Amino acid sequence: MKASTKGKLMGVSTATLCTALFKRGLRNQFIQDVRPLNPSLPNMVGEAFTLRYIPAREDLNPISVFQDRAHPQRKAVEECPVGAVFVIDSRKDPRAASAGSILVSRLMVRGVAGVVTDGGFRDAPEIAQLPFPTYHNRPSAPTNLTLHQALDINVPIGCGDVAVWPGDIVVGDKEGVVVIPKHLVDEIADEAVEMTAFEDFVTEKVLEGRSILGLYPPTEEKSREDFAAWRQAKGR
Repeated sequence: MKASTKGKLMGVSTATLCTALFKRGLRNQFIQDVRPLNPSLPNMVGEAFTLRYIPAREDLNPISVFQDRAHPQRKAVEECPVGAVFVIDSRKDPRAASAGSILVSRLMVRGVAGVVTDGGFRDAPEIAQLPFPTYHNRPSAPTNLTLHQALDINVPIGCGDVAVWPGDIVVGDKEGVVVIPKHLVDEIADEAVEMTAFEDFVTEKVLEGRSILGLYPPTEEKSREDFAAWRQAKGR
């Protein structure tokens, strides 16, 4: 992903990105039932690096598996690339934790861009205090081993009913997380910047008392002229 594209994605909303994706026939790119632990942080942007859990089988998933340095969860935390978003398929099951504050802190200090799971995090209050974007369904105290067995690293997964392929672009904001196919990211980012400028203009005019009719969408010539003048005045 180009640095300029990442910069554009840092300044747009997941709602705007979803609309741009919808125009291209992609209707299901917003990860369901996932929320930020710390909504005060800037946008999260990075390429997806994935971990897949399956239902745990008790004879294969005792707590002693963590002694193995090659355990998939531990291995994935140490191998997730700098600048990537760590995306976890926890089967939409937050009854057991996808990870806790120690592993999330390790990802943060390694330079990962953020973490997303469709399950839950344990130590959620501590994670919420970190200057690091994290998204989950809800807090979860039990260790992942009680219900989840880590299996695959950096393979296609499902997260919150969205297909996530390694290398897809993941964007998180104060509302949630959207997944952009990598081959579309430049044009989606460009369009989202344009849409954001127009919607900021519309919001300003609506707050001034203007009707949305003819303005949103801009079916009247005056609306288009006013927007052009607004952009020139604002330098946008």
